[in-house]
Amino acid sequence: MKKIFLPIILFSLLAVIVAPLIASAAIVTCGNTAETPCTLQDFLGMFDKIYNFIVIDLATPLAVIAVIVGGVFIMASAGNPNAMATGKKILWSGIIGIALAWGSYAIIKLVLSAIGYKGGI
Repeated sequence: MKKIFLPIILFSLLAVIVAPLIASAAIVTCGNTAETPCTLQDFLGMFDKIYNFIVIDLATPLAVIAVIVGGVFIMASAGNPNAMATGKKILWSGIIGIALAWGSYAIIKLVLSAIGYKGGI
């Protein structure tokens, strides 16, 4: 029972957080009428919105949750080396995940500016 309870709770929390974000995402904002044709800036702006959704709305909260869960494992280990090792592994995975997600900002900005995107990321 314990093994299935935690994944169900985490999935439920994730669904509650992500569902409204997906429903409110307006990815394509051009081409609805003849007066607003899509341009290269609109196409690159779509990638900008997708990137922000993945990194800011999904990856960052999940990495923070991983850091918190890892910290709880470490604090609750009570001298158990296996629980301590699991907590450290989860903690470091969360830290590395946040570093990769936020570090990708420089790469994405460089690539988009190289192909002519003038908007902000």
